[in-house]
Amino acid sequence: QLQKDLEEVKELLTNTTRKRVRDVLLAEKQKLELEIKNQPPPKPKDVAEEEKSSLGGYTVKINNYGWDQSDKFVKIYISLNGVQKLPAENVQVNFTERSFDLLVKNLNGKNYTMTFNNLLKPISVEGSSRKIKTDMVLVMCKKKREEKWDCLTQVEKESKEKEKAAYDTTDPSEGLMNILKKMYAEGDDEMKRTINKAWVESREKQYKGDIPMDI
Repeated sequence: QLQKDLEEVKELLTNTTRKRVRDVLLAEKQKLELEIKNQPPPKPKDVAEEEKSSLGGYTVKINNYGWDQSDKFVKIYISLNGVQKLPAENVQVNFTERSFDLLVKNLNGKNYTMTFNNLLKPISVEGSSRKIKTDMVLVMCKKKREEKWDCLTQVEKESKEKEKAAYDTTDPSEGLMNILKKMYAEGDDEMKRTINKAWVESREKQYKGDIPMDI
């Protein structure tokens, strides 16, 4: 497109006799030549097509998975229809001591990614691997120490501990409040109305002296 603009400006230059118009066209010619010079060189068609086919259409983040463990490995199962038909190099997993990320390229025109950071315990990078099965990728994280994992990541562990702490309290009224708050936060509109009603009624009774304890 820029080249066509430049050719048209050159043609106008050959036809114009007015100095002012000629100066404007010369300035535009120089600008176009500079833009063309600074453009990246076009990729050969075969390279561009190869890149397009390897990257597929767009990237999908994988959220669903299953996992279990043996004494030596933590195993993550990711279901992907038809993944066994891909070339092996299209299924890549990069491991670090406390993370891994999976990239599946050009599966039915899409790329698929999954990342796990802050694994609960360290893994052996050299001993970890991935296996391609029918409609599934199996990620094998080799444990550095043969011990049971309660969950996959540190974040999951902290979340479980917070939830446990919310219920595990010496003050029964505080425990009840935490349960009500959780139900309110996760409930639908009907649940919220019910909790609000119960709360208002309990406060009214308390003010009348029927309930001595603040719940």
